[in-house]
Amino acid sequence: MMRNFDNLFWCKHILPKAKEIYPNLSQFLSVFIFLFFCVVGDLFAQITGVVLDAKTRKPVDYANVYYDGKGVGNLADEKGRFVVSQHDGWNDLTVSSMGYVTQKVHLQPGRTKGLMVLLVPQPRELAMVTVESKRTKYSRKNNPAVELMRKVIEHKKSNDLHSRDFVTFSKYEKMTFSINEVTEKVFDMDSAKQWSFLKEHVEYCEKTGKLILPLTVDETLSETYYRRDPKTEKTLVKAKNSRGVNELINTGEILNTVLKDCFTDVNIYDEECKLIRLRFKSPIANSAIGFYRFYLQDTLCIEGDSVIDVGFIPNNQQDVGFSGHVYVMKDSSYQVRRVELSIPKRSDVNWVESMSISQDYEEVEGGERVAVSNDMLIELRVNSWLGKMQVQYSTRKFDYAFSEIPNSVFKYVKGTTFIEPDAGMHTDAAYWQQYRKVELTETEEKMESFLDRITKIRGFKYLMVGVKALLENFVETSDSLQNNKFDFGPINTIISHNDYDKFRFRISGLTTANLNPHLFWNGYLAYGTKTHNIYGRTELTYSFNKKSYLMREFPKNNLSIAYWNDIISPFDKFIPTDKDNMFTNLRTSKVDQFTHTKEVRLTYDREWYSGVKLAASFAYSSNRAVDALFYQRLGTDPVVTATGDMQQLAYAPSLHEGSLRTREMKVSIEFEPGASYINTKQRRIKVNKDAPVLTFSHTLGYANLPSGAIGTGYYNVTEASLFKRLYVPGGWGFIDTDLKAGIQWNKVPFPLLIHPAANQSYIIMDNTFMLISPLEFLNDRYAQAMIKWNLSGKIFNRIPLIKHLQWRETLGVNVLWGTLSSKNNPATSGYTDPRLFYFPGHFVQAADGTIRYENNTVVMDANTPYIELRFGIGNIFKLFYVEYVRRMTYLHNPDSHRQGFRVSMKMMF
Repeated sequence: MMRNFDNLFWCKHILPKAKEIYPNLSQFLSVFIFLFFCVVGDLFAQITGVVLDAKTRKPVDYANVYYDGKGVGNLADEKGRFVVSQHDGWNDLTVSSMGYVTQKVHLQPGRTKGLMVLLVPQPRELAMVTVESKRTKYSRKNNPAVELMRKVIEHKKSNDLHSRDFVTFSKYEKMTFSINEVTEKVFDMDSAKQWSFLKEHVEYCEKTGKLILPLTVDETLSETYYRRDPKTEKTLVKAKNSRGVNELINTGEILNTVLKDCFTDVNIYDEECKLIRLRFKSPIANSAIGFYRFYLQDTLCIEGDSVIDVGFIPNNQQDVGFSGHVYVMKDSSYQVRRVELSIPKRSDVNWVESMSISQDYEEVEGGERVAVSNDMLIELRVNSWLGKMQVQYSTRKFDYAFSEIPNSVFKYVKGTTFIEPDAGMHTDAAYWQQYRKVELTETEEKMESFLDRITKIRGFKYLMVGVKALLENFVETSDSLQNNKFDFGPINTIISHNDYDKFRFRISGLTTANLNPHLFWNGYLAYGTKTHNIYGRTELTYSFNKKSYLMREFPKNNLSIAYWNDIISPFDKFIPTDKDNMFTNLRTSKVDQFTHTKEVRLTYDREWYSGVKLAASFAYSSNRAVDALFYQRLGTDPVVTATGDMQQLAYAPSLHEGSLRTREMKVSIEFEPGASYINTKQRRIKVNKDAPVLTFSHTLGYANLPSGAIGTGYYNVTEASLFKRLYVPGGWGFIDTDLKAGIQWNKVPFPLLIHPAANQSYIIMDNTFMLISPLEFLNDRYAQAMIKWNLSGKIFNRIPLIKHLQWRETLGVNVLWGTLSSKNNPATSGYTDPRLFYFPGHFVQAADGTIRYENNTVVMDANTPYIELRFGIGNIFKLFYVEYVRRMTYLHNPDSHRQGFRVSMKMMF
């Protein structure tokens, strides 16, 4: 087996020699480029074979094939075929199945493919049920394994601690992130001598028999408090200790946050177990009998407890489910004593090469049996030419208590999870030695030395500049994390293009908490090559909470003042990324309607641990129409110039000189209980979308129309929205539902009406309509629903040929109901009301000299909603998502598209 280990910076020096030593090694590349080095090798060697009945020569389905005492193995499929990873020094395989004599197979070098294992039948008696060796097609009827699991499911409520009035327990967590399958030979190369110290940090993983290089180790100590009435569960984090390469990046806490969200405790008493951002059906879920196939395997003893071993595997191995063993107490309690979980080899789960989870359950006061230990090991592999990673996650729960918990505890622990202010200060060895339940390895103990020596390598700081620029989209001005006071970025906004400015160049930046932990600045300057205009934005923010690096860190308690001078298109305010992002500049149609906006805004943002967010702002803005957009009050004469056969309005200066000036106050309240985020230097991103989101806002404004104070007036806009993700039972994925409604209460010109969130980019963006043109619909009352069902491959996994692609299908619909009251409809007044504007469009003059106005905006029929259907295919090459969108109504609107394709990049498990 040939493997290699390399550093991206030295790839050009090491590669020639590596190819001489390993002629079959194709190439080197870094995995997670901020980790600086990767493990690269040929395909991991595997042992293949088939398990047959020694008498009938028929396949023995779902037999256990494993390395005894190593915790590594697999289940054969329904035809007796198996695949098990090969490990140096492990020379014996054990094969077992209920009703057969267990057999050991000695592995001979060079003879690990196409093994034939013959199991000898042996009738055995278990719990008054005789299980014969005769193998038949799987059936739930008269199946002793199924009957046993029905009893386990019926009795699981008796082990649910949520039936107790109060529960308290402590929890220790340890997570280690490592490079997997490391070889030390590369460190002996002359050009890699300065990396030779890494050999001291490579260690042997007993569970896999492989060499690993730990990169991060994270420890957490917490206490959980639960009460039944009113139902409340809160976690208090008392201590945290994180060491590793994540410390080399100012936003390195993203790695720990994402790892903890992906790799969490598995609770088999839940219907579905959240793991790697997927929902795995629990083997003891109420619906588990229909999802899994269960087989009696053996009876054995675990630390003095007699148990029955029940093996299980999903009916369809590509569905999101576990395979493994449930060890049930051999008594009338039907309690789970131990569970061992993995995923089938044919599982439709990306990046995971292997997974093993082992949980032990012990009896507590009152007779319930609860999980006290959880040991998880997951091996990750992105593809054949990138290296492999390993995640080890262990938890220990202890000090269970059931006495009454004072109400003051629940008041003190804000939100569902609250971190003690001094949690990160417990870094001394004596403290962790007292509470640590899983010992650190020698290499994990030396993590600080490991980091210190890496940072002293010649050229390392230049490598980090490039790594950070790619990962964070910003360039730091110092190679010291503590001294970096200013960042340039976002990098992807340096150059962009639009119809008005043509090419546009921009320089942006922000200050960090290293300059001042309370006071922050961010802004940009931009230049348009066609207009020669200079644009910019500057914002000063004061945080009443001390920040560690970024001003948007949770919880916000910020006061900001900003000045903005720039052009914006009608859909810029709806996109979740920066409007100058060079990738979203790829438009599906020409966008030539802009407003030149000058705005001063004062904003106060406040967040609470309960999930409540408050935002209040006051803004003064001046908006002037530019390019093809014009502001012209009804009842005024257009300026016409000759163009071709007809006279068409040239966008005359008289139509662009006036500005729409507004003063407005806006208050919004959002409730999102249990949400968690990661903070990038550009924006805050939700770790997951499991938490519901309820939002309400109201805007009170005062507008001055162009050409003086005539027609000034107040306006009010009220909006509300609700987002909820619903998981569909039976492994049918999840449905994201986003509902929103609003009303403009007053008579206003069209820029103050409600514009649908129209996305003009080829890039998919959440909560936007794909096929609505800019300013196609203008409403003063609207309601919309955006529903998307991700089926997680449930249908594709059952279609021959397609199922091998591991694609995942999505279905969706976007619906908009809108109306425009007569007071805001220019046609109602015969285009004479000076308090309204002509809608976006153009004027033409016929041959007889009459001028006709052609409107590009459509007034929606209250009985006919706008509808677009969506069908998407994700997980294409495990990276791309393509969506086809079809417009179903308003097919003949000007400049409308009936269909289209949109794309995005999504990495998911």
